[in-house]
Amino acid sequence: MSFNPLTYMLDQEQPEEPDLDSLSGMLRFVNQTLALQEQQSLCDTSTHKTVTMVSHKEFETAGKAPGLQIWRIENMDLKPVPKNLYGNFYTGDAYLLLYTTTAPSYYIHMWMGNECSQDESGAAAIFSTQLDDFLGGGPVQFREVQNNESLTFLGYFKSGIKYKQGGVASGFHHVLTNDVDVKRLLHIKGRRAIRATEVEMSWSSFNKGDCFIVDLGKEIYQWCGSDCNRFERLKASQLAIDIRDNERNGRAKLIMVEDGAEPDALTKVLGPKSSITPATPDDEEVETSNKKKAALYMISDASGSMKTSVVAQTSPFKQEMLSLDECYILDNGIDKNVFVWKGPNANTSERKASMKAAEQFIKEKNYSSKTQIQVLPAGGETTLFKQFFSNWKDKDQTTGPTKAYTIGKIAHVEQIPFDASSLHNNKAMAAQHNMVDDGSGKVQIWRVEGGDRVPVDPSTYGQFFGGDCYLILYSYKQGSREQHIIYTWQGLKSTQDELAASAFLTVQLDDSMGGAPVQVRVTQGQEPPHLMSLFKGKPMIIHSGGTSRKDGQTKTGSMRLFHIRQSSSRATRAVEVEPSASNLNTNDIFVLKSPDCVFVWKGAGASEEEMVAAKYVVSVLGGQSTDVAEGKEPAGFWSAVGGKKEYQTSPTLRNMVKPPRLFGCSNKTGRLVVEEVPGDFTQSDLATDDVMLLDTWDQIFLWIGKEANEVEKTESPKIAKDYVESDPSGRRGLPITTIKQGAEPPTFTGWFQAWDQHMWDTDPLERIRARF
Repeated sequence: MSFNPLTYMLDQEQPEEPDLDSLSGMLRFVNQTLALQEQQSLCDTSTHKTVTMVSHKEFETAGKAPGLQIWRIENMDLKPVPKNLYGNFYTGDAYLLLYTTTAPSYYIHMWMGNECSQDESGAAAIFSTQLDDFLGGGPVQFREVQNNESLTFLGYFKSGIKYKQGGVASGFHHVLTNDVDVKRLLHIKGRRAIRATEVEMSWSSFNKGDCFIVDLGKEIYQWCGSDCNRFERLKASQLAIDIRDNERNGRAKLIMVEDGAEPDALTKVLGPKSSITPATPDDEEVETSNKKKAALYMISDASGSMKTSVVAQTSPFKQEMLSLDECYILDNGIDKNVFVWKGPNANTSERKASMKAAEQFIKEKNYSSKTQIQVLPAGGETTLFKQFFSNWKDKDQTTGPTKAYTIGKIAHVEQIPFDASSLHNNKAMAAQHNMVDDGSGKVQIWRVEGGDRVPVDPSTYGQFFGGDCYLILYSYKQGSREQHIIYTWQGLKSTQDELAASAFLTVQLDDSMGGAPVQVRVTQGQEPPHLMSLFKGKPMIIHSGGTSRKDGQTKTGSMRLFHIRQSSSRATRAVEVEPSASNLNTNDIFVLKSPDCVFVWKGAGASEEEMVAAKYVVSVLGGQSTDVAEGKEPAGFWSAVGGKKEYQTSPTLRNMVKPPRLFGCSNKTGRLVVEEVPGDFTQSDLATDDVMLLDTWDQIFLWIGKEANEVEKTESPKIAKDYVESDPSGRRGLPITTIKQGAEPPTFTGWFQAWDQHMWDTDPLERIRARF
């Protein structure tokens, strides 16, 4: 039999009304319910028979197959929503959603409409906890509030979310129908996350800046305000097609209507047209300028009166601050986010009451009731959570030298081993390793000198000095076309004048080539793998200071230490570091040069290719070298490096692939706003009238749409820089690559599944209209 602890509990005579306003009362109520759920048998008082408890019948199919499942709370019970109505939400109701990945890993969302009752939201919370329990406590849990949903949630509904008026209480049901008696007006808002809200069927609901859908059942009209831009029209059209195809099973006619050219059918429903109000700016836009500050608290005694104690006042945090025996609240309330992290060894009542603890915390801090909550088990941390830690490492294991697979319940981007021969046909690999080709094209290098560019002697190609800036022009064939990349390399000890000149000279070189090259700005120490592979098999050598100018060479130190590491694409780089034993790393090779000897120190995890690179570095530095194996160092080595010190000995997985993120930079509202694209992004999420920012963790791309305006073009590089500098994890100085629409290299296109280079040959708006 199916037993629902919630209805069972509500049917029992309560000794007293639960005190849901105080935290301890709330927690007692939840814990009482959960205690019922944990009982293996319940005694039926009338017959004294023992009833074996089985979890809710709806859970029997929960998480069995990858994909989305949605239930609505109806009369304190769970009722499945028909699949073709997914994305429709009644504003008077509460819903429970489960998303299952192929790993499998699980995401549970409870969604509350603006008019939903306290009973319904309470029931959703309890079902959410029960489902979490049923799935072994491993899911990530989210609390979602209408109009303030998480990006994870919005990502399930790429064509948009539709808010319908009413709910269960007023007799509105999710029913499969080709409903031809519909009469509703939907107001469409948003460029990345599309929301359609049902509004009053009247001309007074319209404005010139947005699109509206007049849904009359057999006919669906898309009305476009005179100030509405192309990308918003495109998104509204996708939503109109979605209503026709899913809600009407394809049996409705779509009609596009321009402001001022309304057909009689519309005036018949809406009455004579009155004057339309001007465009209204979007009210709550997200600014990236706020510095993503957060605080970390430990939760204690969740079962009694919950207390929180400060662990760290401000981010970035260290992962070691999270003890496996405790639960924590990460407070990012300034951005309307609160996270609860559940340690695997924390006591059960504390883990189960974590959602309630977060809700109480929001009340105590007087945060907006629309604040998003994420409850995360250890190992199930979201990107949003991990970005507040400067040293977050996922628990991974590598199987063999090039294959890396993630062990555990959370699905990551599958890591693709690098193979230069298949670069041209494997775009995903090209993008993941940031390689447009194998580096065998033509290379020209200039040094910035006195505001001009001076050619560098080709015999020294591959050596870079921290006191200089360089321009590297790389030319290669892609099909029959010649492509170009300009790398602008900026040394950390170069002057302000040289930095400014390097930027100006890059634009000058780009202009002289008709604006076709891709521009990549690189800060010393952040070289992308492709740049490292341009030196015909030799390692890239980076001297910490000095200059390669004639007569301008500053003196190098008497003691020099070079750190040699191979990138994921097999190119090697030798970087001069502070000559101290604390800089050694068990995964790599180091060359130590003192006035009277040269040592090559080989870490236990170093590769043969790194050893070959080390020998080349020795030939550049001069002198006879002595090989030293980690753990077998002679006393002379330690004294040369200034004494023995602790160094990095953990063989962590290199280049952990983090999921990429896409943002749109748009000033359509009158000020420059940056919004993240929800869900798995596609090429069609690149708005041709915006600048887009793609973050692939160790590199930032700025994609300039052909119709982007001047403000967006000139301000976006600053936004990209601010984005990196305000990153809560403390990433700094990443390479920022600027790309123009229509000239995308595979390092960019490979992040998009099934990239179509002819996509913009025809107008996207015309293409979607053809589907009307």
